[in-house]
Amino acid sequence: AKWLVEYVMVRNEITGHTYKFPCGRWLGKGIDDGSLERVLVGELLTSQPEVDERPCRTPPLQQSPSVIRRLVTISPNNKPKLNTGQIQESIGEAVNGIVKHFHKPEKERGSLTLLLCGECGLVSALEQAFQHGFKSPRLFKNVFIWDFLEKAQTYYETLEQNELVPEENWHTRARNFCRFVTAINNTPRNIGKDGKFQMLVCLGARDHLLHHW
Repeated sequence: AKWLVEYVMVRNEITGHTYKFPCGRWLGKGIDDGSLERVLVGELLTSQPEVDERPCRTPPLQQSPSVIRRLVTISPNNKPKLNTGQIQESIGEAVNGIVKHFHKPEKERGSLTLLLCGECGLVSALEQAFQHGFKSPRLFKNVFIWDFLEKAQTYYETLEQNELVPEENWHTRARNFCRFVTAINNTPRNIGKDGKFQMLVCLGARDHLLHHW
C-alpha cells in the first residue's frame, strides 16, 4: 500500500491538547524515496481545528509529489527554494539554536528534536544547501542527497584502496564518514533515503563529527 500523508493529528484525551504533525510525503516502497516511516515533529494547536467530515481516500498514484514539491516541502514554512545567502543564514540560525540549547540549564532546554529535525532545523537547512548545488530538478525527476553521499563514500574508499589519501586527519574523517553511511544503509528499518540523511546528520551532530564531513 502507498499513502500520501499530509499531516497527522494527535489528541491527548487527558489534557485536551491537540498536536499537528506535518508530513506532506508519501509512504510506501517504490514511491517518493521509498520510506515506510517518517520522523515528524508536532506542534501544539492553540485553537480547536476544524474537522473535515468527508471520508478519507487514498489519492491516485499519478499525483505523487514531484521533486519541485519535495523541495518546497522541506523548505521552512513551505517557502520557495532559497538563494545562497538565505541558505547560509538558515544554517547559521539552526546551528546557533543548537548551541544556545546546550548553554541553557537542563531544566530550561526545549526540544532538541525540533532543533535538528523541525521545519527550521539543521536537517532542513542542510537539505537546502545540498539541493541548491544540484542541477535543475526539471532535468532529474528523482534527486536525493543520499545518492550523492553514497557516491562520496565510494570515492573515499577508492582513494584509500589506492593509497591516495592526502593526509592522516583526512583519512580518519573519511573512514568515519564511510563507517556511518555503511551502518545506516545496513539498518533493517525502511526509513527511505531522506530518512537516512536525517539519521546521518543527527548521529554526526551527536558524535561531534558533522563539521569534519
